[in-house]
Amino acid sequence: MPTILPVKDKYPQINTSVFVADNATIVGDVVIGPHCSIWFNAVVRGDVNYIRIGNYTNIQDGVVIHCTYQKNGTDIGNHVNVGHNAIVHGCLVHDYVLIGMGAIVMDRAIIESNVIIAAGAVVLEDTLCESGYLYAGVPAKKIKPLTEGQLAMLQQLPHNYVLYSSWFD
Repeated sequence: MPTILPVKDKYPQINTSVFVADNATIVGDVVIGPHCSIWFNAVVRGDVNYIRIGNYTNIQDGVVIHCTYQKNGTDIGNHVNVGHNAIVHGCLVHDYVLIGMGAIVMDRAIIESNVIIAAGAVVLEDTLCESGYLYAGVPAKKIKPLTEGQLAMLQQLPHNYVLYSSWFD
């Protein structure tokens, strides 16, 4: 059974269509839209500020989503893929984004739509990742424009996760 707890009278609001794995943790001021999935060992911790997750977004195994006390909430858009063991902290992630496995996105970073953050990349505070590009490295830097195939993958991948989550119903 997942851990879903209020913090200071703020209870997570989770759409009824969301898949939440048995050992996921969701606490505090969190809103999760339709057709999302929160996978095994993921932590969505809205204890010190808010977290908003749009529609058709998947938060994969071991991901930590947090925010900064009295400073930065975390906004994650629609059709976003947050890869295994990533950290997303106090930032803004627009629609159709892939945050690769083990990547870190720090406070006040802005990830525009149609962006891939490579596995293991570290997006530093206050970084703007422009639409249509792949970012990689430590610290993350703009590497190259996305291909048509990568843009198509950003459209398709969230729907794959809706399918995968249906296997657990």
